[in-house]
Amino acid sequence: MLKRYRTVRSATTGRQVLIAQAALLGGLLLALVVKELPGITREVRIYRMTGGLRAHRRYP
Repeated sequence: MLKRYRTVRSATTGRQVLIAQAALLGGLLLALVVKELPGITREVRIYRMTGGLRAHRRYP
């Protein structure tokens, strides 16, 4: 006769896996923004010095 074994269920649920993935993705996104922040501020400063949206006649 064949014995049927119960399958052992994992302690983590699908919801916990999704929460962990979201936390990991959020952490990576935050690290990327923090790393790129000096360059973003430099670009904003250059944009403001050239006149922004009002400068389309001076800089085609």
